[in-house]
Amino acid sequence: MKKNIITIIVVLGAIALIAFTLLNNKKENAAKVAVVAEKNPTVSVKVAEVKTQEMSLDFSSNGNFEPIQELTVCAEKSGKVIQVLVKEGDRVSVGQTIAIVRSDVINVEAQTANAAYQTALADFNRFENAYQTGGVTKQQVDLAKQNMINAKARLTQAKINVGDTRLKAPISGIINKRFIEPGSILSGMPPTQMFEIVNVSKLKLKVSANESQIAGLKLGNTIQVTSNIFPDKTFSGKITFIAPKADSSLNFPVEIEISNNASNDLKAGMYGTAQFASNQQKQNLMIVPRNAFVGGVSSNQVFVNENGVAVLKNVTSGRILGDQVEIIKGLNNGDQVVVTGQLNIAEGTKLEIIK
Repeated sequence: MKKNIITIIVVLGAIALIAFTLLNNKKENAAKVAVVAEKNPTVSVKVAEVKTQEMSLDFSSNGNFEPIQELTVCAEKSGKVIQVLVKEGDRVSVGQTIAIVRSDVINVEAQTANAAYQTALADFNRFENAYQTGGVTKQQVDLAKQNMINAKARLTQAKINVGDTRLKAPISGIINKRFIEPGSILSGMPPTQMFEIVNVSKLKLKVSANESQIAGLKLGNTIQVTSNIFPDKTFSGKITFIAPKADSSLNFPVEIEISNNASNDLKAGMYGTAQFASNQQKQNLMIVPRNAFVGGVSSNQVFVNENGVAVLKNVTSGRILGDQVEIIKGLNNGDQVVVTGQLNIAEGTKLEIIK
């Protein structure tokens, strides 16, 4: 009986030891699995299939309208404003009088200069006639002529000063801002701002095109332009400038000149879209979504899903067609490129594809 009890105790102890060992091994295995999982986590991503399809090479580019001319009119000389002839919103023509400055003193100076010139001219004529009869010397004639020339120069300057009292618009356009009122004192140093004139009979739309798009553009090309404010209206423009050098984002600035309609619907500062039509027919191109590129199209790198593992591939990109990018080399039709979650993955990361 005692022997049986000892046997049972030994068996139970052996079972307990085995159970403890198994439990300990299970914990160790779980810890190892956790370490492996931590080193190679599975990341949920979305993918897109690389495919060749017929694509239009037309593209659009957005920008802001700017006036064809914009000028701040400043005072050239000091004086007191007597009358302001225009207000904000008025349309003016080049040479139109827009303000008048006090001219009393200037008019008196002009009259004095004219009298001095008439006297000098009469003296010169008298001396010249007397020289013909030997009454005066050649030196006296030359002196009288010099006095006459100087007097005429002073008269010309006086007339210019009189003209400056009637301030004229240097360009045609619309008074966008008026900085002076009757009674304002103008200063020539530093010059007092008087008016801001904006010409919107024509406007410039500044947009940009990338390396592949710029190759098909030429000065003088006719471009259709729209504004989101007037979606039912289309404006015709011409390319007047193509930058010879790309900017920091590797795009080339392009300027398009647009003639405004009779009611000047387009305003400077509005948002506009230029529609660039390609002369080429549609082409079959291998394309991927633009957001598949790691760090932007210029990086020429994408992640590809290969049997549930992320593989970083170098590609050669071509034209950017809206939200799609042409692939020249580096991918095959049917490849799955990662389009979301690239920041969380690296070479060899296990992927969980979100359907």
